[in-house]
Amino acid sequence: MAEFTKWVACWGNATSITDRKECVYAKDLTLRYPVFIPFSGNKLRFRFSNLTGTEPVTLTRVFVASLSEVYSPVPVTFSGNPSVTIAPGSEITSDAIPLEIQTGGKVEVSIYLGEYTQMNAGTLITGPLSKGKYAYGNFADQQQLPPDLTRNTNWFYFLNTIDILTEERNRAFVCYGDSITAQSWPDYLSLRAWELGHRHVSIIRRAVSGTRILRQYDCITYQAYGLKGATRFPIEMNVAGADAVILQHGINDIIHPVGVEVNPFRPWSDLPTVAEMIQGVQDIYVKPARNLGLKVWSGTLLPIYLWRTYADFREQMRNEFNEWLRTSSLFDGCVDFDQAVCNPQQPEAFAPGFDSGDHLHPSEAAYKAMADCVPEELLK
Repeated sequence: MAEFTKWVACWGNATSITDRKECVYAKDLTLRYPVFIPFSGNKLRFRFSNLTGTEPVTLTRVFVASLSEVYSPVPVTFSGNPSVTIAPGSEITSDAIPLEIQTGGKVEVSIYLGEYTQMNAGTLITGPLSKGKYAYGNFADQQQLPPDLTRNTNWFYFLNTIDILTEERNRAFVCYGDSITAQSWPDYLSLRAWELGHRHVSIIRRAVSGTRILRQYDCITYQAYGLKGATRFPIEMNVAGADAVILQHGINDIIHPVGVEVNPFRPWSDLPTVAEMIQGVQDIYVKPARNLGLKVWSGTLLPIYLWRTYADFREQMRNEFNEWLRTSSLFDGCVDFDQAVCNPQQPEAFAPGFDSGDHLHPSEAAYKAMADCVPEELLK
């Protein structure tokens, strides 16, 4: 009989500043998020984040329900209380909730927000395993959300990490990055690990669209582009049971600056040199990761040909940075995403069928190719 003695993150997402639209509050709202759990265990604990909020957030009720048996929602509590208020800039972890989970199980996490709630802490993610819902009203302990009051969402608010008490041999593998990683390839990597029979690894996504290694925006127009690497990384590497991380980050440092005459929030002074980017990766990512005992894999930057700010000098920066990512002894290895999705006859561009259409983000087929190019040894 398996012994469950080790806490391991089995699902994880970054928390960032949500897009600042006209309406930034919710009331009497149920959020529901399905979660795939790759290995068995008998307790779960949940981290909720108001990291980027500017007001306290109250989770009125939270429930978790296993989808592998009769639907029986279990209350998630906080020091024994059914509700919790999270201070701005803070994260909080629930009590350990007894729940038997089988390998490859699925659960639903439901959050009810009873009072006016600032929806400023969350992240947009996509992929076959990342499909949430919300409903107007309190249905957090109900199996069915009413269809006429429910819509789909890819915004994951407040729910940051789920840990499972599991076997000692299980481990977490972190995918860190920007919008490329906030989209589908980590989900495809989870599915690939499962299909290959690697049942002892979870894929934890720490990714925020628009983020850069060295800079961040403080204006509400671009606040959703998130926190800079030095702020993000120490917080996001709080991953129970993690032993390795893939870093696929840096393209936004290259493509964002256009000059204040074009965009007042994107000065040329924001454009780093390749040497500054390399130093940033060393100081902000690799050294702290090593201090945490993590193996570190680099991930090359993808093609940007015909992206709206494409220029020869940006392509040269990307190539120089990629060459360093491929060859530096600083890393345990390189996952060459660029080679997996580029056109061999025109390497600055995506291969046919691999461009989503904006010339920056891959298609779904390309995201699957990215997952497929991750060395299998990382999943074992």
